[in-house]
Amino acid sequence: MNFTGSNILSVEQFDIDSIQTIFTIADRMQPYARRQKRTKVLDGAILGNLFFEPSTRTRVSFGTAFNLLGGEVRETTGMESSALAKGESLYDTARVLSSYSDVIAMRHPKSGSVAEFAEGSRVPVINGGDGANEHPTQALLDLYTIKKELAYHGHGVDGMHICMMGDLKFGRTVHSLSRLLAMYKDIRFTLISPRELAMPDSVLEVLDQAGHHVTVTDQVSGSSDADIVYQTRIQQERFTTPQEADMYRGKFRLNSEIYTKHYKPNTVIMHPLPRDSRAEANELDNDLNQNPNLAIFRQADNGVLIRMALFALTLGVADQIEKYECDVNWYSEKRTSY
Repeated sequence: MNFTGSNILSVEQFDIDSIQTIFTIADRMQPYARRQKRTKVLDGAILGNLFFEPSTRTRVSFGTAFNLLGGEVRETTGMESSALAKGESLYDTARVLSSYSDVIAMRHPKSGSVAEFAEGSRVPVINGGDGANEHPTQALLDLYTIKKELAYHGHGVDGMHICMMGDLKFGRTVHSLSRLLAMYKDIRFTLISPRELAMPDSVLEVLDQAGHHVTVTDQVSGSSDADIVYQTRIQQERFTTPQEADMYRGKFRLNSEIYTKHYKPNTVIMHPLPRDSRAEANELDNDLNQNPNLAIFRQADNGVLIRMALFALTLGVADQIEKYECDVNWYSEKRTSY
């Protein structure tokens, strides 16, 4: 894949080689993310951070990643604070805002909207999530995390067993991650959800065509030898009413008792965040916070590395990162578990 000047809209753009390129550059970003060094390779460049749907980690990590490369960030948050609320088309918005930016990161509640926006943009556009469709940068950081966590335990991605649990119908993170994992070999997927929130057939077809073993169930049992358990939130914003989402909230919880009963002692726990910690949901209990296999915060940290790598690649500066390196002149100790 030729990254320079390219949009990042879907995981279907990638192959194993391009994924490895992203991960290799992400590894090089660690000294900057940990504030051990600085790089000003994007000094003067501007990121248009356009988030028309609520976001914390994705929005802030995109901005942080760009800042850590020396660039500046301009943000628009919420549909009501943009000209889209006045009836402006995505195409017109893209034509105007891309003239103010060198690259754009965008989230929108409608599936396909980021690709539609990219048609009018004069600069590369990176998909930060489009409705229930895709979330390619989350999938990349999830896969990056999986590779690191499994390597720590002496395993690789090929031949692993991953359990995905929760809202698999509307959870765009598991859609994109499944498509990435389909490129690997001999993976076992255990997909646990209410029948009404099962993984879409389009994703199951990709896994089937790639020759992976898939079990679809509404029971937690049968995942006892999973290497990864990936919990997801009930996507309330995708339902017609909050009451409809309430029907499924809290049905598939993971806490220390359930983890000990149904999973191996070294099964890695992942979640794209935010986890719903309200009592009626409590999908990923706080009693797991001290479990060393809880990788959710390492997962979030890895998002900055992946997004830094994508900015460096799309703006064509991946070979210049160290050239613009300088010292950090303030105290900073960014601890890591790796």
